[in-house]
Amino acid sequence: MSEQRRSVVVGGIDCGTNSIRLKVARVFDDGTMEDVVPRVLRVVRLGQDVDKMHRFADDALERTYAAVREFAGILAAHPVEQLRFVATSATRDASNRDEFEDTVESILGVRPEVIPGTEEAALSFLAATSMVAGGAGEAGLEPPYLVVDLGGGSTELVLGGDGNDVPATDVVAAYSMNVGSVRMTERHLRHDPPTADEIAAACDDVDAHIAEAATTVPIGRTRTIIGVSGSVTTMTALAMGLDHYDHTKVDGVRIGFEKAFEVDDRFLNMSRAERATYRTIHPGRVDVVGGGCVVWNRVLDRVGQAAFDDHGQRLDSYVASEHGLLDGICLKLGRDLLS
Repeated sequence: MSEQRRSVVVGGIDCGTNSIRLKVARVFDDGTMEDVVPRVLRVVRLGQDVDKMHRFADDALERTYAAVREFAGILAAHPVEQLRFVATSATRDASNRDEFEDTVESILGVRPEVIPGTEEAALSFLAATSMVAGGAGEAGLEPPYLVVDLGGGSTELVLGGDGNDVPATDVVAAYSMNVGSVRMTERHLRHDPPTADEIAAACDDVDAHIAEAATTVPIGRTRTIIGVSGSVTTMTALAMGLDHYDHTKVDGVRIGFEKAFEVDDRFLNMSRAERATYRTIHPGRVDVVGGGCVVWNRVLDRVGQAAFDDHGQRLDSYVASEHGLLDGICLKLGRDLLS
């Protein structure tokens, strides 16, 4: 009889600019993971006006606290050995974050950890490349990999793995850009639908951030782009022509740049009322998905050009992954507890 694998049940909460997510998972000593409670997502828009006001709005806090109380009920029914609550871009920038952290701790008994963009990037990379370590490399995912985690307030570019000296899940360089679907919408795309001048300004803003990121992350070395987060997976589902969102169909699919650019441009230029007719788009993303389109479009274009300039390879597709920061939180926590 084979020796039984050791395991631990852990919980992870990812509190971002637009949404908050909970996952309860069993992590095994061989590094694999399976769901106990699949991801629970609530769009709370915690980062509402943070880019402008540099503080959390009262109604945004109340929406988030309601979700945290719901999560507390789920965790009571599914006890975990340890819970980690990670807060990202919006919380890093909010002057009243202490109030938020105190209230969350009073509800869950765990204090939010406001992690830097570099740690956020590393956790997202760990999760996204777990499918590579699990054999997806045989499906044509050539290293080095650039994982792009496109959030509401920030976008992480993480390069890692070279297929030789650097393991697939090891980060070579990472950079967190202060651009995301919510920030770009609030900062530039104020009309409905956005004007050509607004779109041009948003593109220039993102391009400037990518140029700065490229001084830290050698994006030209990229052989495979892996996109994670709700903005990327939503646009992927639309590019696939799905009439409703299905994570089992989106996870691991490869989408060509030409199709991605066409879909991004079309939905960027739509009115919010037009977008709302698509059941593929979560209602909480309808107003900001255009901002996500701008970021994703520019990242694909700039990285593709950089790769061609670096080694003559014309990148023409990306791979979508459902495994982002939340999975990374749970994987890392479980592995640390079992080590």
